[in-house]
Amino acid sequence: MSWFTSSHWIMLGWLMGFAIAHSGLASLRMAAEKRIGARPYRVIFALVSLGIVVPMMIYFFNHRYDGLRLWNIQGVPGVSEGVWIASAISFLFLYPATFNLLEIAAIQKPQVHLYESGIIRISRHPQMVGQILWCIAHTVWVGTSFMVVTSIGLILHHLFGVWNGDRRLTLRYGEAFEAVKARTSIVPFGAILAGKQKLELKEFLRPAYLGVTAFTLLFWWLHPIVIRASGNVPW
Repeated sequence: MSWFTSSHWIMLGWLMGFAIAHSGLASLRMAAEKRIGARPYRVIFALVSLGIVVPMMIYFFNHRYDGLRLWNIQGVPGVSEGVWIASAISFLFLYPATFNLLEIAAIQKPQVHLYESGIIRISRHPQMVGQILWCIAHTVWVGTSFMVVTSIGLILHHLFGVWNGDRRLTLRYGEAFEAVKARTSIVPFGAILAGKQKLELKEFLRPAYLGVTAFTLLFWWLHPIVIRASGNVPW
């Protein structure tokens, strides 16, 4: 078991800390907005989340090949392209344009919406779908025990987020959310295959999706630069 390095536990600690901060603050949203307002809450939420995510990502980049190498298929033709395609698709789910980007930045007053269009027709919890897809793609690519541990932690957090998100929307909207819940599905394309939803491609023709696509291409270009920069941090 000498391959099970301390970095495995440290990464789990990062993930646990992020899960507690992120989901905890999300659960406190209604009460916090009543006390301090929607914009200050959004700023605090973003600062706390980013304050954990950035160092956690640096640690992940620096230790992704720790532990036992379970497989190595990086040289297999088509694997690299498949990983990049899956990662690009995952970003479209992780950062769905059904959310108002100006609200995320607190430029407009952040609000909670009952969405039932765009990517929500595919899955009621697109961030969970995107995270699982990202984890699968990167676990296939990296192939280490550290990557497996990281992916399991991320997926478990997002599965909890599915339950917690539905719970918070039920508390806020009651029967209105229950109706949306009945017409949508957690499983990708589940509601469409069941005839409860119909995919409307025109709903995806929005500037925000162009922004997400541009961000994905930018990150693809910055990816090696970010990894090299992370290597300069002695973690």
